[in-house]
Amino acid sequence: MSITPVPRGAHLTRRLIQLYVGLTLYGASSALLVRAGLGLEPWGVLHQGLAERTGLSIGVVSIIVGAAVLLLWIPIRQRPGLGTVSNVFAIGIAMDGTLALVPDVHGLAAEIAVMVAGVVVNGVATGLYIAARFGPGPRDGLMTGLHLRTGRSIRLVRTLIEVAVVATGFVLGGSLGAGTVLYALAIGPLAQFFLRFFAIDGKPAGETAAGAADEAAVVPTPDNGDTTVTARTPKQAILPQ
Repeated sequence: MSITPVPRGAHLTRRLIQLYVGLTLYGASSALLVRAGLGLEPWGVLHQGLAERTGLSIGVVSIIVGAAVLLLWIPIRQRPGLGTVSNVFAIGIAMDGTLALVPDVHGLAAEIAVMVAGVVVNGVATGLYIAARFGPGPRDGLMTGLHLRTGRSIRLVRTLIEVAVVATGFVLGGSLGAGTVLYALAIGPLAQFFLRFFAIDGKPAGETAAGAADEAAVVPTPDNGDTTVTARTPKQAILPQ
């Protein structure tokens, strides 16, 4: 039995769909955690705290913070991809859109259900957009860039960034709670499962052809906080593989 190769156009179309569906679901999942009112993911705590202080919507704050973090890529010499730039805008827009459509949740049972749904949808979203292989989000790129430039472990860099983000967000009025803890415990296994489920052509996110080249790219593996370092050319960092 012969196997017909997938045309490049169809392959690229699937990746683009995965990217934007994933980013949209990511924003929607963050909005669900806001509606649940039982605690947000680490960066969500910061976004909510800043939104409380500035009067801006949490989605707009997410876009501003994402753009600011992306500027920090310049001194650490990280290269954005299509997914990186799309991440900045798509998640914030989806978050505000979902908050406009989903009403406030009342009652502990309903809050817990929405919280769990938010965490699970976030895992699905993470698997979709990372498996599309269009580049990391601004916050992940900051983490991996600092890892490369400082020589410190991904685990340490990630922990320091997220502790600083959560502490700042909490002081500003962001929500910490059971949702924050559930997210921290569940997102690794969920992301690992959905990364494999949505892998394109059976290739894990970040896999590159042998011998490609002159610049290191770090791809997060959410299951344990470590990363796989693979070689990628500057062109591969931006264009579809």
